[in-house]
Amino acid sequence: MNNAHGASADPVERGYHALRTTALQVDFSHRSRGLFHGPRAGEVLNGLVSNEVAALVPGHGTYAVALTPKGKIIADLRIFRREDDVLVDVAASAGAGWWSMVRKYVNPRLSRHEDISAATRALGIFGPAAEGILEKLGGVPLGDLPRYGHRAVMMAEAAVTIARVPDAGVPGFMVYMPEASRDGVAAAWLAAGALPGEIASFDIARVESGRPEWGIDMDDTTLTQEAGMDDLGAISYTKGCYTGQETVARVHFRGHVNRLLRGVTFVDGAVVPRATPLRRDDGTVCGEVRSVVLSPRAGRIGLAMVRREVEPGASLFAHAEGAESGVPVIVTALPFGSDGHAA
Repeated sequence: MNNAHGASADPVERGYHALRTTALQVDFSHRSRGLFHGPRAGEVLNGLVSNEVAALVPGHGTYAVALTPKGKIIADLRIFRREDDVLVDVAASAGAGWWSMVRKYVNPRLSRHEDISAATRALGIFGPAAEGILEKLGGVPLGDLPRYGHRAVMMAEAAVTIARVPDAGVPGFMVYMPEASRDGVAAAWLAAGALPGEIASFDIARVESGRPEWGIDMDDTTLTQEAGMDDLGAISYTKGCYTGQETVARVHFRGHVNRLLRGVTFVDGAVVPRATPLRRDDGTVCGEVRSVVLSPRAGRIGLAMVRREVEPGASLFAHAEGAESGVPVIVTALPFGSDGHAA
């Protein structure tokens, strides 16, 4: 099947091709979204998350994690300071933990908060043509928008918030809108050249770029530095206190973690389930497979949590307990390059 978005008949591969060459549209409305209101909203959030929120001015945003008192990741969050409120976007799998934390620690008299997931929708658009499509339909330039910077515009007769997000290693934006406006905005993107696609296509690029997903690559047993949150710009070491800060600071200034998120390339392309143990030649377990995707550029690759002494280039086996043999694996630095090795 030949078309502008690639020759493959497979919808996931076709979507990936669009993400790399034109623009892929993906619905992320399943994620959890909430608003924090009032002049102290930034201050309140500052005490809950790892990055600076109180100093954000309208139009700017940040990426952060919310932690347990022992420094384990409850949720990773996109945070956007708007004119009259703060918008927070959280992975669906982390939503329950995040909102439980909010209910426990946030006094509504300091900042009224509400879950707006059901009343709103979130569409993502990724690829080299994404910015041009949004500029054309929104009528405003976006080239000067920083990471997590955002702008309120009218698009397809709807009031939307356009936010730049770096989650897939390509130009990308999340657009937030009322539930009733979703179909009109999606149709306008389609008419402008975007390809409607699946999250599976986005996930290939996410893994290639080395970005962990909560509930798959990290969870509430994971320390921030294990998941590479320093490299993702999710931690401030100069801001005020927040839950879990002591552990984060101690690891950063005086210690190290025992595990790290790495890339893995499956040598023979075999399908390996998540949570499959990674073993050395002598059979000792030194890690665990997390995300696994089939990349049109890099083959069967994934993310894995491995012992810190396992360096990129190491040869391991993905070998489940009781299996007759293991799948050869090469540990890879992140992000991946086009050949499955470090970019």
